[in-house]
Amino acid sequence: MSLQAWTYLIVGVTFALYIGIAWSARVKDTKGFYVAGGGVPPLANGMATAADWMSAASFISMAGMISFMGYAGCMYLMGWTGGYVLLALLLAPYLRKFGKFTVPDFVGDRYYSSAARVVALICAIFVSLTYVAGQMRGVGIVFSRFLEVDVNTGVVIGMVLVFFYAGIGGMKGITWTQVAQYCVLITAFLVPAIAISAKLTGNFLPQIGFGSTLVDGPNAGKYLLDTLNQIGTDLGFAEYTAAFSGPGSKPMIDVFAITMCLMVGTAGLPHVIIRFYTVPTVRAARISAFYALIFIAILYTTAPALGAFARYTLTNVLSNASYATAPSWFKNWEKTGLLAWMDKNNDGVITYRAGAPFKGKPIFSGETGPAGQRLLKNEATDNANELYIDNDIMVLATPEISQLPPWVIALVAAGGLAAALSTAAGLLLVISSAISHDLYYRIINREASEQKRLAIGRVMMGIAVLVAGYFGINPPGFVAQVVAFAFGLASSSFFPIIVLGIFWKRATKEGAICGMIAGITFTMVYIIQTKFMGVAPWFMNISPEGIGTVGMLLNFAVTVGVSLVTAAPPAAVQDMVESVRIPRGAGAAVDH
Repeated sequence: MSLQAWTYLIVGVTFALYIGIAWSARVKDTKGFYVAGGGVPPLANGMATAADWMSAASFISMAGMISFMGYAGCMYLMGWTGGYVLLALLLAPYLRKFGKFTVPDFVGDRYYSSAARVVALICAIFVSLTYVAGQMRGVGIVFSRFLEVDVNTGVVIGMVLVFFYAGIGGMKGITWTQVAQYCVLITAFLVPAIAISAKLTGNFLPQIGFGSTLVDGPNAGKYLLDTLNQIGTDLGFAEYTAAFSGPGSKPMIDVFAITMCLMVGTAGLPHVIIRFYTVPTVRAARISAFYALIFIAILYTTAPALGAFARYTLTNVLSNASYATAPSWFKNWEKTGLLAWMDKNNDGVITYRAGAPFKGKPIFSGETGPAGQRLLKNEATDNANELYIDNDIMVLATPEISQLPPWVIALVAAGGLAAALSTAAGLLLVISSAISHDLYYRIINREASEQKRLAIGRVMMGIAVLVAGYFGINPPGFVAQVVAFAFGLASSSFFPIIVLGIFWKRATKEGAICGMIAGITFTMVYIIQTKFMGVAPWFMNISPEGIGTVGMLLNFAVTVGVSLVTAAPPAAVQDMVESVRIPRGAGAAVDH
């Protein structure tokens, strides 16, 4: 069977599975729609949480970032895994004990204010829309290459699919769909990683192959990482394992800021937090967090190895290769607009070096130019590099580059779609519940019927899908970068308010409102300035991906400062905080 036939078969089977699960688990009440009725077993919730949390950024983009950035790329790995540990140990059990449907629900009741609820609701929408845009881009990338459709068409297909099973099944349908999607995505990530590790190093475990010697080719007997260091310096890049030095490397303060931003952003992500409301008890929430950490670790300990394998394989194949004899995968990825060659010296040879091949982003046409180059309407830079490679293709292209069987390549495509769609569904539910439950039901119409609230929730989900689709078609960066912006918004808005809300009884509604507004406004303005208005990073040279750390500190400072100069929360609120924080059996705390 051809690659396209395998892709249609495997992707078609997985899509049918997702739709079937959503239809069988469709809901008719708001509790089932928002929190799956609160009866999901811990093991299943752990798998669903892992799928919800491991988005297209984890599956498609993270290994690609590590592949190109080397040591510094691991800030995504450390930030996201560390953030989940922070969430599981510090926040999730207490939030579950509080027993509310959503983060704005927690903020509104803890800070005894409808205004605080509305501010949290707006923050949740901004965070979720930014995050879901990255997932839609991931869907478009997979469809554009493996189903040979336009990227925009791929985004639209993903929009329709995710709206169907999220809108019909609500959280109950999403949860059981995500269990299936975790199985698909982890299989799709491990199979090629194991195969490539065995092929390059003779070790079937990628984690061991990552630190092993190569067994074939001109570099046989050399350690993989030593070889990558040499390849990097030969091509003008920094050493692969070098920290904070060399061409194109990030300064230590920026790497620290991005890592911290991703950590605290993870702990403030509303679509992950809401997963801990779907289990029946606080103990079940803790157990499901433990399971989720194991399921997440399987992929995250494999990603650095796959990134290294991808970089080594790519440079070996493309190093001074003739375009006329370039492999079929190269020309297939060219058609997607995510890979481009610009023949600067008209020798017909693909020269891969450090530096940008042209100014701005590539513009492609369907016609083949001189020596096969597809790049049009962009001025060349004065460096020797002739190759443009989008970070997001590395995981998807590496099985093809390594000449693995077509069914493995098709499986990777299905895994990328599973990762993107699982997270997109959770995010869309957050947006829907924020408007239908936190705004409409809790503030506008407390008498609204179950049917009316469900209808509004589904309408809001449809609108969110359209907005997310627009940003998926017009993304502001790589998948991992777009997701990093979402984490920045989450870290600067939710994390300080949740932590102070749980652990500091003196935090007031005025402090929370001012803190959220200050944190997210500063972060958004900085991102817009540096990403879209051409302003250079002006605060300690911190990139827009890491500025959420500064926004978080600003939020903490404003919340604490304003709280100290305003009236203390009512005694009932302070007693509620005390009961949520104290372990069961140590006082008045109860297991909601």
